[in-house]
Amino acid sequence: MAHRALDRMMDAIEGEGRLDRPGHRLEQGLAFTENLLGITRGRARGLLHGVWLGHPVHPFLTDVPIGSWTTALVLDLTGSRRAARTAVGVGLAGALAAAVTGLHDWQYTHDNARRVGLVHGTLNALALGLYGWSWWQRGRGRHLRGRLTALLGYPVIMVSGYLGGALTYNHRIGVDQTDRRLEPRRFTRVLAERDLTAGRPHRARAGGVEVVLVRSDGRIHALEDACPHLGGPLSQGWLRDGSITCPWHGSAFELHSGESLNGPAVTPAPCFQTRVRDGWIEVRRAPTVVTAPPGSTLVHQQEVRP
Repeated sequence: MAHRALDRMMDAIEGEGRLDRPGHRLEQGLAFTENLLGITRGRARGLLHGVWLGHPVHPFLTDVPIGSWTTALVLDLTGSRRAARTAVGVGLAGALAAAVTGLHDWQYTHDNARRVGLVHGTLNALALGLYGWSWWQRGRGRHLRGRLTALLGYPVIMVSGYLGGALTYNHRIGVDQTDRRLEPRRFTRVLAERDLTAGRPHRARAGGVEVVLVRSDGRIHALEDACPHLGGPLSQGWLRDGSITCPWHGSAFELHSGESLNGPAVTPAPCFQTRVRDGWIEVRRAPTVVTAPPGSTLVHQQEVRP
């Protein structure tokens, strides 16, 4: 029964077109603010997305308010007033940090995911207000009011957490969208060398994988064509200073390593090894780098000739 009610709630949110207008206005406001603060083109963009971590920052920050406010609920039951207020305060700090990173990620979503994210954020804001009021009342000695307000906020944050999980597991927001299989394992012919123009991305197929080829600085680079963020076509992007930029949301990747430079993609674009044989460009998946355990010797894998 519970899962049916939750499914109906999700269907109602995803199908509510009236959420699009406020969502669009909020996105415009966020973009204007970030441009004004220099976040859009600065290192802060990658910092907020989690490029430095290789994982979105927002999901693990949400554990702070949920864990702290759950702790406060238990402490309220045991009568530990001071400790409970401290737990509420820690949760407030974590919720503010989660709100900043969540809004930063949300503006790069679309359609149904954007609607779910808007409701998710609205519920988080409501919970933040309730727990902020609870913390204030506790500080003034009105502990009963503080406890009752926290009790009202707890189911709100639980429903919001469910929507956050739906964004990850149903809509794959923050999930790597690339194909991480080790294919092709052998060098595979993809394009005649004469057809690859220098400084211009070219889309090709290597077995069952779409790749983007780029000739730059006398070398041929190959990355998977799908952006790790939401699968945008890198072959339709643009080149700059040894990197390629996704045309959808501006994620930039180093050509030689695939490393993300600024987000919203936080994971690298898969790389391929390249070579030219008999006038044809051939690629294969770059082998995973293996690190040796302490005290052992690492034997480097040599190139396998088919």
